[in-house]
Amino acid sequence: MFRIACAVVMALALGGTATAATCGDGPGGFNRWMAEFKAEAVAAGIRPATVESSLAGVTYSSRIIGYDRNQKSFKLSFDQFWARRVNQAMINRGRKYLRDNAAMMGRIEQRYGVPGALVVAVWALESGFGRDSGNLPIMRSLATLAYDCRRSEFFTRELIAALKIVDRGDMRAADMKGAWAGEIGQTQFLAERYLNYAVDFDGDGRRDLMRSVPDVLASTANWFARNGWRTGQPWGPGTANYNVIGEWNRAEVYKQTIARLASELAQ
Repeated sequence: MFRIACAVVMALALGGTATAATCGDGPGGFNRWMAEFKAEAVAAGIRPATVESSLAGVTYSSRIIGYDRNQKSFKLSFDQFWARRVNQAMINRGRKYLRDNAAMMGRIEQRYGVPGALVVAVWALESGFGRDSGNLPIMRSLATLAYDCRRSEFFTRELIAALKIVDRGDMRAADMKGAWAGEIGQTQFLAERYLNYAVDFDGDGRRDLMRSVPDVLASTANWFARNGWRTGQPWGPGTANYNVIGEWNRAEVYKQTIARLASELAQ
C-alpha cells in the first residue's frame, strides 16, 4: 500500500523543484518507486548513466527493514553498553596504534585540532579499527530505506548523496558495501557526511574511506573540527566538546562510550 512520502521537495541543480517519489510499507510497490526515484535523481543533476548503472538490479530488502525495526543496543545502560563494546584488548590496541603512528596522528591533530585519541576511539568503536565495516550492498540498503515510509525523506537524501559519490568518481557502486543503514567505510560515514567531510589525506587523488586509514582518520577529524570541536579543551560530560561528540551519534550511551574510550587512549 502506498502513501505519499513526507513532503520532500528537493533543490535541483537545474534550478527547478520536483516532488519525491512515493514511499511504501512493503515490497509490492518498490519497482514503481524506483522508476520515480531514478527520474528524481537525474533531475537532481546526477548523470543518467550513473543512476542506471548504480541502481541496476537493486531490489527491496526485507532484511534491512528488519534491522531498522530492531535496534536494541542503544537501550542498554552505559555499563552494559561499555562491557559489550569495549575491552582491555581494544584499549591496548588503540594506545599502541597511537604510539606506532605518532607522526601521522600528529599531522592530523595539527591540521584539524582534534586529538588522535578521540579519532582512534571512534575508529575502534565504529569498525574495530577497520576490521568490520559491513558487507551489505549500500545502494540496496539505502534504496530500501528511502522507499520505506518510516524515514523516507532522510534516506532519499542519503541515496542521492551515494549516487553523487559515484558520479564524482570517488567510488564504484559495486564497491560500496557497509552496514545495514548504508554507512560507508571504517568510521561509518553516511553518504551525505562522506560528501561533505571526506578528505584525501594520503594524497592519491581519492577520498577512500574503505581502504585508506589516513583518509579515514583525517576525515573523521575533519568532521569533528567542522562541527565545533574546541582545540585543547576537555571532552567529558558537561563540556562543549562532549556536545560535539553527541552530534556524531546522539545515543547517550554511545556518546559516553566515545568520551570515556578517548580518555583511556589518551593516557
